Amino acid sequence: MPIPVFRRQPAPAAAAAWFACAAGQMVLASEAELLRTAARERPGQASLWLQPGVIDLGENDCLEGPGLRLHAAGAGFSGDVRCDLALPLASESCGVVVVQHLADISTEPAALLAECARVLVPGGRLWLLALNPLAPYRLRWRGQGPRAAEPVTWRRRLRSAGLSPDPVSQGIGPVWAISVNDQLQDGAGLRAAFLLRAEKRRIPMTPMRASRKLQLQPGLPAA
Repeated sequence: MPIPVFRRQPAPAAAAAWFACAAGQMVLASEAELLRTAARERPGQASLWLQPGVIDLGENDCLEGPGLRLHAAGAGFSGDVRCDLALPLASESCGVVVVQHLADISTEPAALLAECARVLVPGGRLWLLALNPLAPYRLRWRGQGPRAAEPVTWRRRLRSAGLSPDPVSQGIGPVWAISVNDQLQDGAGLRAAFLLRAEKRRIPMTPMRASRKLQLQPGLPAA
């Protein structure tokens, strides 16, 4: 009886390599202005930026202030520090977390988002940049490793991580041509990527029970 052959999932390193090619670089370059906007959202608070690979924004690099930059490296991360998925950050220590396509190449996207939610402060925001599986541009990464999912799937994953996602995503990046397109549009549409933001809201651990209304028995005078 023949031994069954199982198709292996592409390694994260192979998937990350796609973002280093010309087609992948145009997607990342289209998102540069979004990164600057994210960096300015919580001035003075620590931030976390997770990248698929080393990204050099050159003179456009405005991501200043306290923060941690990490990129995919093997089964873990490299960059400012080397670590695994258990990020070397205290819980509720970051005002902003940017997940720039790292979830597209992660073998454990749910665990990744849960860890990002852990380090966010209450009221902090996660900026998720993901590839759009409905874009014609998908033919440029097909078979290269990245695994794209629609916004509705990412909203479900974000809610499972304890975050409140925006109801509408924003499309960004090229449609087919290998070029920079940094104009945002409502909805992912046919753009190569989309932005989905989610907020961490503090929820009481023990819901407060509503007080019972006082009911007077018929015939008894009210005090």
